[in-house]
Formats: sequence, C-alpha cells, structure tokens
Amino acid sequence: MTPEKNCELSPCTGWTRQHWASTADGLLRAVQRYRSPAGARFDLPGPVSANGASADGLEGFARTFLLQGFRVVGEQGRDPTGLLERYAEGLAAGTDPASPERWPRPDELGQAKVEAASIALILQVTRPWLWDELDERVRGRVVDWLSTVVGQPYPPINWVWFRVVVESFLREVGGPWSAAEIEEDLAVHAALRRGGGWYSDGQERAFDHYVGWALHLYPMLWTHWFDVVGSLCPVGTYRTWAADLARYLDDAVHLVGADGSPLLQGRSLVYRFAAAAPFWVGALTGHGGLAPGLVRRVCSGVLRHFTDRGVPDADGLLNLGWHGAWPGMRQAYSGAGSPYWASKGMLGLALPAHHPVWNAVEEPLPSETSDHGRVVSPPGWLVSHRRADGVSIVLNHGTDHAEPGARRSDSALYARLGYSTATVPPLIGSTVADPVDNAVAIVDAEGAATHRTGFERLYAREADGGALAAASRGRVCWVDAREDTTADHGYGRRGAVVEGPVVTVASVLRAGLEVRLVRVDPAGWEEPGAGCFVRMGGWPVASDGEPAARGGPRQRRVSFASAALRSLVSGVRGFTGCGLAAQAGTTPLGAWTAVPWLATDGVPAGEVLAGSVLLDRGGREPVDPAVLVRPDGEGGHEVTVAWPDGEGTTVELPGVP
Repeated sequence: MTPEKNCELSPCTGWTRQHWASTADGLLRAVQRYRSPAGARFDLPGPVSANGASADGLEGFARTFLLQGFRVVGEQGRDPTGLLERYAEGLAAGTDPASPERWPRPDELGQAKVEAASIALILQVTRPWLWDELDERVRGRVVDWLSTVVGQPYPPINWVWFRVVVESFLREVGGPWSAAEIEEDLAVHAALRRGGGWYSDGQERAFDHYVGWALHLYPMLWTHWFDVVGSLCPVGTYRTWAADLARYLDDAVHLVGADGSPLLQGRSLVYRFAAAAPFWVGALTGHGGLAPGLVRRVCSGVLRHFTDRGVPDADGLLNLGWHGAWPGMRQAYSGAGSPYWASKGMLGLALPAHHPVWNAVEEPLPSETSDHGRVVSPPGWLVSHRRADGVSIVLNHGTDHAEPGARRSDSALYARLGYSTATVPPLIGSTVADPVDNAVAIVDAEGAATHRTGFERLYAREADGGALAAASRGRVCWVDAREDTTADHGYGRRGAVVEGPVVTVASVLRAGLEVRLVRVDPAGWEEPGAGCFVRMGGWPVASDGEPAARGGPRQRRVSFASAALRSLVSGVRGFTGCGLAAQAGTTPLGAWTAVPWLATDGVPAGEVLAGSVLLDRGGREPVDPAVLVRPDGEGGHEVTVAWPDGEGTTVELPGVP
C-alpha cells in the first residue's frame, strides 16, 4: 500500500522515509521475476548492451544489490525485503568458476570492473550481516573474483574509483591489493579537479551528472565507510573533498527544477534519480552544507518527478528512457540492467529513521522561491531560474565533451548553448547532424549546419546591470560523420571536415532573458558559397500535437508554446528572417519537438548580430532590449545591452588573434 502523505513534515512533496522505503522495496521485488536459477544474474527485459547479455545480467545483480544494501544498512541489519539471502546465493554462483552462471571477471571484461565496485561497496557496509555469515569457501571465491582488478588498467575517468573501492575492500578482508595503484588512482582524481567543487570526468571538458553521482559520491563513501583516512587518504585530502562537496552542492541545488526534474544534460540520463546521490552523501557524511529539510526536499522532489510520471513502469521495472521507455537515450554501454544505477539516488535509505534528514521539515528549492542567477565557472555555465517558471536553465560556454581544437560534430547533450530542467535537445533525427536548437551555425545551400565542438572559452562572469555574461569562440566546421560507427559514449562524431569561419558567441543573461551576440570572422576562410547564412536557434519545446509557430518573418520574432512552455526568439540586430523547425519522435518529452530560429541574409562577416532568446511558462511578450555596438580598435567590439528598465550591461567580443 502507498504510505500516507505527511504535509506537515513534508509540505512540498508530502513524502517521508516510508515512501522511499516503499518505492525501493517495490523495485527490488519486481526484479526477482528475472532472477536466474542460481541467482547470479537478473536478466531483465530490454535491449542488450555492447557488452553482451552476461554482462547485462551481472549489472542487474550488482546495481540492485546496491539498493538492497542501503536498505539493510538503514535498518541496522534488519532485512525488510527478506532478499539478502538470495543475493548471498547469487554471490556464491557468480564467483564460482564452475557455475553456468559465473560472472565475467574484471580482467576479462571492462564492465565487470564497474559492477565489482558496487558488490565490494555493499559487502563492506553489510559485513556483519552478510560477509561474516558467508561460507568460508564462498568468501574465498569472492576474493578471487574481486582480486582480478589488481594490475588491470583503468581509464583515467571516474572508473579509477571502482578499483579504489574494490582494492580497499580486499585490504580490509585480507585479500590482495596494491597501495601503489590506489595512490595512482587518487592522483588521477586530483587531476580531474577543476575548482569550485567541480570535477571533469576526464581531461576533456566533460561536465555532467558524473560529477555528482561518481566523482563526489565515491570519495566521500570511501572515506566514510572504509578505514582509510590518515592512511590511504591523507587528512588534508579528505578535508579538500569535503569542502569540494559543499561547494558543488551549493551550485547543484540550483540545477533542479521546481517540479523535481534534474538538468537534462550529459550522458547516462537513463540513471534518472541517481541525480539525488550527491545530496544524500552530503547528509550521510555531514559535509554537504545544506539544511536537512532542503536535502530531503531536493531528493524527494527528484524521485517524485519520476514516480509521478510513470517510473517505474507498469511491471515495476526501470526501463531505458526518461519518463517512459525511450531507447534513443541509451548509449552503447546501456543494457536492461543499466538504469538500476538509479539505486545511487536512494542512498538516503542508508540513513536510519531517526536521522535529522528524515525528521526536519522540508524547505523549498531555490527554483521555487527566488529569481536567481549565478556563474558556475568551471563548466562555463550561467545558471538562472525564476520563481514564476520553476525551470532552471544553463547557458553553456565551457562544456562540449572535447578539448579545445577538437574537430568533431557537436554532442547534443554537451555542446549546445543551453540546457534546462524542462527541455532536451533532439537526440535522434536530422538535427543531430545539423544542429538547430540552442546553436549558432553557418548553414550552407544544402541545409548542412556547422558544429562548434573544440571552441575556446573566453569568459563567464557577473556583469554590470544585474546581468551575467559568458562568451566563447572557435572555428566552426562542417562534419560528415555518416561513416563513424564507433560506440556512443557521449562524444561527438568524427568524419570528413570542411573548415568554416571563426564564430564568436556571447550570452548576456538577465532575469531569465538571454541576449545572444554573434560575430562571424572570415579570416582564414574562403568566401562563403551562394546560399550560406547564419542561423540562431532557440529552446526545443516538446508537445503532443504538431507544432505551429506564432509570429513570422516580417516581425523577425517567432515563438512556439506548448501547454506548459514557451520558446521565443526575436531578432534585435542583423537578423532578417525567422521560422520554426519541428520534428516528430526526436525526444523523450513529447511526440513533437519545435525550435524557433532566426536567420540572416547571407553571412554578414565582421558584423555583430543580436537576438533575444527566452524559455518560460508563457505570459506577456517580452520587450527586446536595445543593443549598441562600438568597435574597440583591435578588431573586436564593445557591446552594450540597454534593458527596457533603463539598466545597461556592457560586454566585449574580443578580436580574433
């Protein structure tokens, strides 16, 4: 039965710990139908990943084992689902080399390195109730299976934490481990630190949810649940991580919409409410810096966002998608068991019922209570939310899942100029190759658009007039990536490249309205061919019915409004046309997705173009600001945005060196 809401304790969501426990237990019960005979695999329905069915079955075991372990820890050893013994049986079968259900070892398959960490983590935190009760022969086989991580290569991304966790467990139970490898992995983690509490998942500009659900989660769980501080982990390093987590969460809480939606940006979005994990680890360790009532509000809001929208599905399962099943979201490594990394987002169940986070009165989210803007410098983001809309938006001038100078197509989930908690870029269809939404592109006579991946970040800062400003530039290019068949891990695609001009783009953001500035610098680029023009796209809005635009070319303003959202673009300087790009079946949020756009007549090289870009819940038409442009004498421009209320914001578009 569904627990009764408690609107006094939880005035925002009505949810209590009982709701979380009920949801978790329902997920654990539902997967039991797909348990293999000996219990080592959960062979869930759905597509098979590039790793194969055996790896997917292990993934189903390990990721639901996470959730089972959190339940047992939070109940101080009591097993409310009665399933712990079944997981013990699966451990015995999966690590038995003679079993028909034996797991692929970490030295045989890379994905097993990932799942080994979940298994080791839960064995560590449930030791009195599971590990200590296992048959000695089973414990020996588990150690043998886990110890194959020692000496194995790990990519220098969040994966290093899988080896740290496994070898730390082996150390505590007397198995083989390598202090040198843990030291090496901690050095990799340090090299991913970008300041302000932010980490990049690799040397590329890879800022996404992995910052929270991996690069903060594992260090803090490691130092909380393993005896490592002062030995394997220097005290100063631990303090740095704790401070980093608090700084990160201070930003991250602004990236959740009033409806509980996480930011729809970056890879592995099929993990859904795993986005709650860093908030929970802050509460668990006492280093999050957020009030207990706010922690529960944000986490319950994230989980309810999905449970209110058909998650889990009618069979009680987490499928590959966002709200419903939508296979277009999956990466090559995603199989039917992958979505159960959402278990990380239920880490709060490891906190006992008497913990303050379960007993404090909920506090509302920033997106519910304030009009707010902030600069998040490491990823090059401007963040804004307005109380009237409850939507958090990000304007992006520093993230593309690549390094400066890279020549790839734009990854839809990384390289767009904007992301939000209510929209998602088209993930399939023609606009993936020829981006329209939140893109500034040169479009040729055949309709092919340029890509900006590999751009240079110029600045992201607070500006005068109560505004925020960010800018980036780079030589755009056309990329023919039709022959690229490499696995999709979130990167853009490679292919034959035709170089374009240098394009500088700046965003001036105030009270949710963006003034987007563009300059095309033709140096080093041949004259544009006949039919080329500049196109600036707005926000992608999903709808159930076929979209129709409001406005038209003569007004140089066009918008599209669904039942819940409005996307509007308006030409302020240099744009001569506009339109609406609409496609069916390209995102998980609706049957159709529409993007309003502005366009020039030809390519006005060296001129500053300006348009206003807005995503909101509708209402009165905004008044466009005026844009005043002055050459700076060094090939660049000084641009002043004169807002309708009399305030002004001045930014620079530097010349190209």
